[in-house]
Amino acid sequence: MALFLTSHMEKNGLFSQRIRLRHLHTFVAVAQQGTLGRAAETLNLSQPALSKTLNELEQLTGTRLFNRGRLGAQLTLVGEQFLTHAVKVLDAINTAGQSLNGKHDHAVDIVRIGALPTAALGILPSVIGQFHKQQKNTTLQVATMNNPMILSGLKSGDLDLGIGRMSDPELMVGLNYELLFLESLKLVVRPHHPLLRDTVTLSRVMEWPVVVSPKGTAPRHNAEVMLQMQGCKLPSGCIETLSASLSRQLTVDYDYVWFVPSGAVKEDLRQGCLVALPVTSPGAGEPIGILTRVDTPLSTAAQTLLSAIRKSMPI
Repeated sequence: MALFLTSHMEKNGLFSQRIRLRHLHTFVAVAQQGTLGRAAETLNLSQPALSKTLNELEQLTGTRLFNRGRLGAQLTLVGEQFLTHAVKVLDAINTAGQSLNGKHDHAVDIVRIGALPTAALGILPSVIGQFHKQQKNTTLQVATMNNPMILSGLKSGDLDLGIGRMSDPELMVGLNYELLFLESLKLVVRPHHPLLRDTVTLSRVMEWPVVVSPKGTAPRHNAEVMLQMQGCKLPSGCIETLSASLSRQLTVDYDYVWFVPSGAVKEDLRQGCLVALPVTSPGAGEPIGILTRVDTPLSTAAQTLLSAIRKSMPI
């Protein structure tokens, strides 16, 4: 037993001595971007240099942090757990730097929200308008991010509220989840798209340029399942992006077909800015909900925002 403890302490000590900030920055960038290529661009590194740093980190941890394949770089369960700690460390260093420079923000009326990009576009505009009628002096800090980053941001205390998806039970420890709605996948185009003059089939749709979420995201997975079920595949030359605003603008202005979660385009469909093609996605839809911390009470401002989100949902 004593030998095991000594070995365990030596391993932890070695990890602490050799871990560097570049390892953590690289790890978090890959987790955020979903591919090594995009992460390398974000950090202004070559992809071989980034891969080398990531390999060093996995050797230090003694385990794989990402599964790397055709779907990009997807966090393993251990990787998602390590992400929480990595974000905490980088945030603590950033806070320390702010305090040394006298730039620490002492404002107390701030609500910090992390949301999936399409959920932010579909839910937050009307909610924020309602919220500020009651909380005119409260600052809202809104960040769009993928689901693992929302979970880690809540656990590290960087976020007050999240709008995202339920995850594995191990990763939901310490978090509350409240279902808001089920989000189906839609294929949308501009009102005068040439496709609307034809008989619409999925194979016909795939003859046009497509805007789709990056590999490793739930909307992309659902799109590929839909296509596979009907013997189709995405065309070459797709636009892959997490930016809902960019996707929307491309679809409104040009002849792109956008694979998009329904919540992000409900207002555009209602107003006729976009049109949904008569293509049905499989399944009941992806559950989207509110995520909060179990052990931290919400501020009055955050509770008001939460109430506005609930009221915005159809009964």
